This record gives sequence, C-alpha cells and structure tokens, in this order.
Amino acid sequence: MAEPESLRCSSVRNRGGVQRVEGKLRASVEKGEYYEAHQMYRTLFFRYMSQGKHAEARELMYNGAVLFFSYNQQNSAADLSMLVLEVLEKSDTKVVDEILESLAKLFSLMDQNSPERVAFVSRALKWSTGGSGKLGHPKLHQLLAVILWKEQNYSESRYHFLHSSDAEGCAQMLVEYSSSRSYRSEVDMFVAQAVLQFLCLKNKTSASVVFSTYTEKHPSIEKGPPFVQPLLNFIWFLLLAVDGGKLTVFTVLCEQYQPSLKRDPMYNEYLDRIGQLFFGVPPKQSPSYGGLLGNLLNSLMGSGEEEDGVEEAQEDSSPIELD
Repeated sequence: MAEPESLRCSSVRNRGGVQRVEGKLRASVEKGEYYEAHQMYRTLFFRYMSQGKHAEARELMYNGAVLFFSYNQQNSAADLSMLVLEVLEKSDTKVVDEILESLAKLFSLMDQNSPERVAFVSRALKWSTGGSGKLGHPKLHQLLAVILWKEQNYSESRYHFLHSSDAEGCAQMLVEYSSSRSYRSEVDMFVAQAVLQFLCLKNKTSASVVFSTYTEKHPSIEKGPPFVQPLLNFIWFLLLAVDGGKLTVFTVLCEQYQPSLKRDPMYNEYLDRIGQLFFGVPPKQSPSYGGLLGNLLNSLMGSGEEEDGVEEAQEDSSPIELD
C-alpha cells in the first residue's frame, strides 16, 4: 500500500510544481515579456521531455500556447502548439476525444492564413492515426470541419467532413454553402458532388445521409423524390442501384442521365470509380486520370480500398479544390 501512496504523493508534488511554474510564466506574459517567457517554455519543455514527464510537458505547452494566443502572440503560440504535437509523437499517448478536442482548439486559435496552421493540422492528422498513412481520425476531421464551417471556409470544411463520420453536419454545411455562394440553378450540384465523393470512399451510409438531409433541409429544393431537378433524381436512383449492385441498372442509369452528368466533367470520372467499387466494372487498362482530374481523384480516394467507414487515402491532407 505504501508504494501507490508514494506515487500519488509524487504526482501531487509534480502537479503543484507545474502550477507554480505556470504562475511565473503567466506573470511574465502579462508584463509583456513575451520573448523571455517563450524561451522559458521551451527550456522547460526539453527538461520535462528528458525526464520522461510527457503529460506535464504537454499540459504546460498547451496552456502556454492558449495564453500566447490570448495576447495575440501568434508565432510563440504556434511554436508551443507544435511542441504539443512533438510530445504526442514521441510518447505513447492514446488517441482520446479530450486530446483531439485540445488539438482542434489550438487549430481554431491560429491565424487562418498562417503556414504554421497548415503544418499543424497535417501533423495532427498524421498523429491521430498512429502515422499509418491514413488521412486522420474521423473525430478530428469532424472537429476541424466544424471550425472551418464557422469560418465560412466551406471548401476545406467539406474536405474534412468527407473524412469524418458526420454526414448530417456535412449536409447542413452544404445547405449554407450553396445558399450563400451559388445560383439557385446549382443547388443540386453541391449534394451530387458530395454523394459521389462519399461513394468513391466506399462510404454508402454517409452518402445516403448527406443526400436525404440536404434535400430535406434546403429551402430551394421541393420535397421529393421524385425531384424537379434531374440530377437529384439521378443521385436518388444511383443510391438505390448501389444497394442492388446490378451493373445493367447502373449502366442504363448513367446513359439516361448523360445530359445532367455533363454539367461537371468530374461526374463521369467519379462514376468510373463507383462502377469499379460497387458493380464489378474492371479498371481501365490505360491510365485515364491525368493532370488535374487525376490529382483530384487521388487526393480524394487514395490507394486504399478498405470496406468500412472513412477510407484510407493519401497522406497529403490538403483540401480538394473542386469548385
């Protein structure tokens, strides 16, 4: 019994020590001694890391970053945010919601146009899947998507929603996006793109949810099915065909709706991939995806073909520019 009691006392002492150090650092920041405080944070970081005090190092760097952000010291705050990631990368810290939420908080406080923000989110996503090469933990993608949605950065928000498990949130964001940024004649194209992309990721459930939620909530779409817009009817039939898995149905459907599918050159590229994934269509012998289209498809789908959930894709986490 004595040993656990000793460990508890040691933990309490360590926590008290961290709080005393934080108090001194906070006082320095409040006095405007930003450089000195920043250097002290870094010194303590390396000291804690050398002593194996990973939790203490992470907590100190996180609180320091938030403090610097509150004083608009973006460079110092971003540096400490990177050190939070360094702790995670070098320790055996488990991926839990609390840590993902703290990373999302740091992301939300960073200057939206800073290169550090891009580097931070790339490393955070990589860590969240154990450096496996997947595009990141679905929960972290969802948190990032909501932050970017609030910033009205709809294109990047859509990218992260695609790799999350929040299809309903994705649909609501797309309703706002299309209502604020598009012509009335294009409301069907926003959801068509999302459904096709989800299907390219073999995520049938999210494809169905984003379609039903979007068409129910969009003020410019009359209740259906059937719908006034032919493209929405195509998507509705496509989702039914995917469940059935009959190639003849898929083929006829694509032929009948070619006028609608020609509205965006990417649609048929996506449908080629969907045909392979759900209807047994063999891949084309010669590379058919070149240049910009190939880059877009590769960034969306990656090379993995796992069966469930949000699928493995390339390590590059840059948003898909499909507008």
